[in-house]
Amino acid sequence: MSISDPIRVMVVDDHTMVRKGLATFLKVFEDSSTGTGPALLLAGEAENGVDAVNSCSTIQPDVILMDMLMPEMDGATATRLIRQQFPAVQIIALTSFKEGELIKNALEAGAIGYLLKDVSADELARAIRAAHAGRATLSPEVAQSLVETANQPPAPGLDLTEREREVLGLMIEGLSNKQIAGKLSVSPSTVKSHVSSILSKLGVASRTEAVTLALRNRIISK
Repeated sequence: MSISDPIRVMVVDDHTMVRKGLATFLKVFEDSSTGTGPALLLAGEAENGVDAVNSCSTIQPDVILMDMLMPEMDGATATRLIRQQFPAVQIIALTSFKEGELIKNALEAGAIGYLLKDVSADELARAIRAAHAGRATLSPEVAQSLVETANQPPAPGLDLTEREREVLGLMIEGLSNKQIAGKLSVSPSTVKSHVSSILSKLGVASRTEAVTLALRNRIISK
């Protein structure tokens, strides 16, 4: 691609009106002489993550504007697959949601930017050009959410061993130490030691508190 070539942009969103709006926005920036930086060109559209992944080889976008919550395949999964198969393609998450987990998933999947859909046209154009140049862009609200998420204490139960998770799961089912020992083919004293460790790691004083905390925080997946 020469320096004068337009940046090929692909829009991925399950809402037709959003895709039409972004297509209209890109037409404003088709002529590089109207703004600062390369022109922007709508190279293609997709209505979900599956379509996005399948269309990449034919559309050959430089930058993708990727919604996060879509049917069939979400944006983070599509981002990960596209980045694996087409590492030169840069992806900007463009969504209405600023929850920390969504942001974390998108960035870990390989998105170079995360913007909210109320971003201005000029800001979005700058973000696309920045992404094409390999520079990250985050909405201020997204950056704030990341800071808040980073400052939260770690979720309880992350340091439990696999065996302790097994014991905790059986505690949730209401089994006694003796019953758990029989189920796991270990001695009751070993189970008692595991239970003590579980209580300590969860910061609780009783089995009931441990079970309540585990259920509330979904420490054990059923």
